[in-house]
Amino acid sequence: MGRIFEVRKSTMFARWDKMAKAFSRIGKEIAIAVKASGPDPDNNPALRRCILNAKSVNMPKDRVDAAIKRAMGKDKTDYEEVVYEGYAPHGVAVIIDTATDNTTRTVANLRMHFTKGGGSLGNSGSVGFLFNRVGEFKIKNKGQDLEELELELIDFGLEEVGEDSEGNIIIRAAFGEFGNMAKALDDKGIEVISSELKRIPTTTVELNDEQAKEVLELVDRLEQDDDVQQVFYNLK
Repeated sequence: MGRIFEVRKSTMFARWDKMAKAFSRIGKEIAIAVKASGPDPDNNPALRRCILNAKSVNMPKDRVDAAIKRAMGKDKTDYEEVVYEGYAPHGVAVIIDTATDNTTRTVANLRMHFTKGGGSLGNSGSVGFLFNRVGEFKIKNKGQDLEELELELIDFGLEEVGEDSEGNIIIRAAFGEFGNMAKALDDKGIEVISSELKRIPTTTVELNDEQAKEVLELVDRLEQDDDVQQVFYNLK
């Protein structure tokens, strides 16, 4: 318990289009969720999660509604979720979650980003074993006792509970228990700010500031790619 482990953040590379990128990412997630289980959030847990996350980044409701309508239309884009793996400079492992309508374009772009950033795109499975996939829920810190919260949620797949750098409470559940944990939090009336699937490194690489800058420059380059949803890495 206590402070949730976080890898070094690339705050030095914050971009003006960060919000636009977040809206685009959630729009694709909505399209995938609607295609899988329909446009009714009451009967589509994945879509409910997308709408919740849209609120967390202040995505306007009309844009959310438009994304749902687009996903139902004749001209909808069919996105495929594909995971890529590779190495950044200095042996830092990287996993990239993408949502793409053209895998040929995506893999070519990612290979270019890695090459320009001094890394290399790897094969499937090359670094995946270095990460643990979990469901992560962010809830408001209202002075809850973390030990009591842990006891409340241990039977619903809880793996870790703590605080992030902003003081929010972070709850992590086993990947296969994501739905159970989401339902448990809802049943207990615990307000969730956001929820998503993440890949947490099991081991980390510690670098000096100059080396870390090289890694984070590549991460930033990857994150700016239109097909990339999330980038995970094991830099400490």
